[in-house]
Amino acid sequence: MFKGILIDKDDSGYRATLQEIADDQLPEGDVTVRVAYSTLNFKDGLAITGSSPVVRKFPMVPGIDLAGTVEVSSHPDYKVGDQVLLNGWGVGEGHWGGLAQKARLNGDWLIPLPKAFTAAQAMAIGTAGYTAMLSILALEHNGVTPEQGEVLVTGANGGVGSFAIALLSKLGYRVVASTGRTSEHDYLKHLGASEIIDRATLSEPGKPLAKERWAAVIDSVGSHTLANACASTKANGTVAACGLAQGMDFPASVAPFILRGVTLAGINSVTQPKARRILAWNRLAKDLDFALLPLISHEIGLSEAIDAAPRLLAGQLRGRVVVDVNR
Repeated sequence: MFKGILIDKDDSGYRATLQEIADDQLPEGDVTVRVAYSTLNFKDGLAITGSSPVVRKFPMVPGIDLAGTVEVSSHPDYKVGDQVLLNGWGVGEGHWGGLAQKARLNGDWLIPLPKAFTAAQAMAIGTAGYTAMLSILALEHNGVTPEQGEVLVTGANGGVGSFAIALLSKLGYRVVASTGRTSEHDYLKHLGASEIIDRATLSEPGKPLAKERWAAVIDSVGSHTLANACASTKANGTVAACGLAQGMDFPASVAPFILRGVTLAGINSVTQPKARRILAWNRLAKDLDFALLPLISHEIGLSEAIDAAPRLLAGQLRGRVVVDVNR
């Protein structure tokens, strides 16, 4: 038996509870992992609260991230005792995820835990930091350099935003952070933001084209914020879209793309090929200041995760929530 959060839906309603789960309840997979740490992401918050239908089958263990040790394996790449890491692949939505003390998975979804990280550090970074790095790789692929001007990061207090600011700053970019939480200005400055703007300047309906300002944008918000970011991006700039905290709509026109040659780069962190995942994590090992991890993240126990989920969705939790599944 092991502990885990189990989400169920039946005639009595939708509920997430911490339960004792038997090993024979685990789904199919060729690698069983003894989980050390998981995380609480925006998507996990939606799953636990049931406020959006992200869970595709029931019962379900949420948790789109995990790090731990291989306990059983019939996969050629992994043996008992290997340290492994997982982000995405629909885990926590269509396949049992990381918010439990064990997970049985398809070994093709895993990558080796990079030697630069402990399991706890890897989860402090998690899908958020990994997505931020994928976004930066997209900017670099399109030739964005620090000399071209300011980079806007929206949703700056969230996990993706926090890591995007820290990484871009270390790489030499001048970063402008957009947030609705004025109390967090010192935090964002510490991460490396040069300037902070109120998210209200971007979150309402705007013009098809606005004054050119940004060399590039990393947007985790979507909706009007993304549309306004595109409208104010400089000619031939790149906007990396990686989230939908404000909404999945895109109330924009084609003007920035046709008249200014702006590129809108979609960032899919869920099903990236293994080589791309390893590249992103190797870049995180090289380009991230590990000393910022305690500032960006905080740790809770598995028993606290259900209560933390609605607070995460309400924007009341800064940065990353790391979950020690063994407490």
